[in-house]
Amino acid sequence: MTDETLRLPTIQFRAVLDLGERLAAAITLPKALAHPDLFADWEGDEDDDSADDVLNLSVDYDDGQVHIMLDESGPSFHFHGTNDPFDSPWPEDQTEILLKWALTLAQEIYSLDELLDTIMDAADWFEQGFTLYVPETEPTQLELIDVAITGELLTLPWLGSGSVDHEHIDGDNHPIALVWSADPDRTGTQIARAWLDPATGEPRTEASDGVDWTAVAMSEDEVLQWLVGIYLNHHVAPTPEAQIMRAALERMGGIS
Repeated sequence: MTDETLRLPTIQFRAVLDLGERLAAAITLPKALAHPDLFADWEGDEDDDSADDVLNLSVDYDDGQVHIMLDESGPSFHFHGTNDPFDSPWPEDQTEILLKWALTLAQEIYSLDELLDTIMDAADWFEQGFTLYVPETEPTQLELIDVAITGELLTLPWLGSGSVDHEHIDGDNHPIALVWSADPDRTGTQIARAWLDPATGEPRTEASDGVDWTAVAMSEDEVLQWLVGIYLNHHVAPTPEAQIMRAALERMGGIS
């Protein structure tokens, strides 16, 4: 179980943002789908300036997800939570309203092409210790967002040899791999993995076979215990950016 006494305090943060006309707020979601978890990001080819950026909007529920993708050619979508990505996990009448709402929200985010960068800037201000973010902007209608940002769990730095990184890997229940390298200039080796136990909501860990723990300079148990804290901070608890974004998108979508 997570030791909450090691968590930094929750901090109230305020951000002033341009959220556009908030057209999605005029669409009332079905009661059963009234409180999604929202996240959006841009996907593009950094090496090709001519490539169109694609907006990704994830609308998550415990029993499924609708994923909207939008670029200059128009929107597309698919579902998670069923065997067929084109089959909705929800009744047809609820799905129709949800898609209308999500597509409207995605179009608004897409038209506010600086919104996600502004949210990233706001999160950066928070990381620097400020409690209020105000952007530089031309005169326009602005919204004040209040966010109670959850503090991180206190964790020790990596105390083993070499360096480590963590990355998403394929598999169920949001698995990540802990990759260790004796030399930062060389390709690392997976020494452990972590995932979320769907029954308890807590992280579980497992060491890889054949790891030379002497070379790692930490025991298997020490590494797995350290990995739990990393998983909780980076893959369970939402980042400040994600928390500010969720509050902004909820305001745009009329979610209270």
